[in-house]
Amino acid sequence: MTKQDDNRVVIFDTTLRDGEQSPGATMTHAEKLEIAELLDDMGVDIIEAGFPIASEGDFRAVSEIAERSRNAVICGLARAQLPDIDRCWEAVKHARRPRIHTFIGTSPLHRAIPNLTQDEMAERIEQTVTHARNLCDNVQWSPMDATRTEWDYLCRVVEIAIKAGATTINIPDTVGYTAPVESADLIRRLIETVPGADNVVFATHCHNDLGMATANSLAAVAGGARQIECTINGLGERAGNTALEEVVMALKVRNDIMPWHTGIDTRKIMHISRRVATVSGFAVQFNKAIVGKNAFAHESGIHQDGMLKNAETFEIMRPEDVGLSGTSLPLGKHSGRAALRAKLKELGVEVGDNQLKDIFVRFKDLADRKKEVFDDDILALVSATTEGDDALQLVNLHVTCGTGPAEATIEMEIDGEEQSATSEGDGPVDATFKAIRMLHPNKARLQLYQVHAVTEGTDAQATVSVKLEEDGMIATGQSADTDTVVASAKAYIHALNRLIVRRGKGGRDVPEISYRDVT
Repeated sequence: MTKQDDNRVVIFDTTLRDGEQSPGATMTHAEKLEIAELLDDMGVDIIEAGFPIASEGDFRAVSEIAERSRNAVICGLARAQLPDIDRCWEAVKHARRPRIHTFIGTSPLHRAIPNLTQDEMAERIEQTVTHARNLCDNVQWSPMDATRTEWDYLCRVVEIAIKAGATTINIPDTVGYTAPVESADLIRRLIETVPGADNVVFATHCHNDLGMATANSLAAVAGGARQIECTINGLGERAGNTALEEVVMALKVRNDIMPWHTGIDTRKIMHISRRVATVSGFAVQFNKAIVGKNAFAHESGIHQDGMLKNAETFEIMRPEDVGLSGTSLPLGKHSGRAALRAKLKELGVEVGDNQLKDIFVRFKDLADRKKEVFDDDILALVSATTEGDDALQLVNLHVTCGTGPAEATIEMEIDGEEQSATSEGDGPVDATFKAIRMLHPNKARLQLYQVHAVTEGTDAQATVSVKLEEDGMIATGQSADTDTVVASAKAYIHALNRLIVRRGKGGRDVPEISYRDVT
């Protein structure tokens, strides 16, 4: 395959090698096999399955992945040492399409580690690449820290590797040091300068230390590279690598200015992203491009309104293209009425304009106190929402509790007049209910008091249900709040208001909320 006239970009995934090198990201044998199978299934061209000489476990994993692979080239990594290369070949040789990837650090800093002169290193490159090519006809060679290697020396060693039989020349930005314009120029100049460069595939391997890995990889493709080395979720050393999902979707979405393509089935991206996050223990940041939780989520009222009218107003790709079922419109303090109405409709709740206005006011109040408002939060708000003026209304509640008796001071509006009372009780809820009875004396007996959290987390809403009985009349009340005691007071007052209505002493009954089945 030539590079200059071919629009096909080869995807080389190193999640199982470079990705697993992230501190704490070690995967079990079974997990490696699972991820390799998912990579193969999604259309990854080359899977770098591991570093066979690193451990017996790595060798076994690479060997079994090589034997099980159906389509992808299976590659193992080897240092520029003959035992490494032999061990790598033993691991990958049973693959339908094996590859040996050997490397050595060529920058002044890396040459100093083995204390090799330029000539000594050049001799080792020639020897080890030749040895690898005698074992396997698919050999990749990498000058580690290429972007900080002297230009003349880089050209020299690339030429040596090509003459020794390397079929792919990978140019790594090992420490994430380069910038896009440099990345493109480096590949372009190597292709133009090095003899034999038109007979091999040039690859790019970029790290994300300065946050430019994806940009540098795409720039390298513009310069003539036709293989991108990447990992799922950008997993890798330090700040990570080029993320597979980012380069693949960038090429798909911006085909107008980057007329290249891959063989990746993008609909499987989200599934493998989540599996890698699970098995590696590295959670995906919420605002991560393509696969982050918020990548297709819109909370702003302006954005939500636009999305409801035309998804293309705020999304440049379809969530279905990466394996999601659709866009998410999470409700929060920035959301507007249009999003709330859409959510209620989705939940099967039909409300009128006046009731929506009341629910929206309560929703905004809740959203100011909660980071995220869940579907059950919305349903709890609907259940607690009434129209009209109740005879009893909670104005303020202050509770003090600890190892001794609890004390509650409550302010209520009773028939339009504000009144307050303080009472002690056996716990904050008991004290609150006694304070309410001081302001509104009644003979109602508490038949049921039930609390449950409708959402998760320490800021979860508590839904409280109260059932009162008075002279054979039953009244129930329910309320939700992030404060359980406040929810209890509201539910108790709600039930009392219903008793007042039933006794015919003012107010009016609560209108029924219409629910429909959601299919």
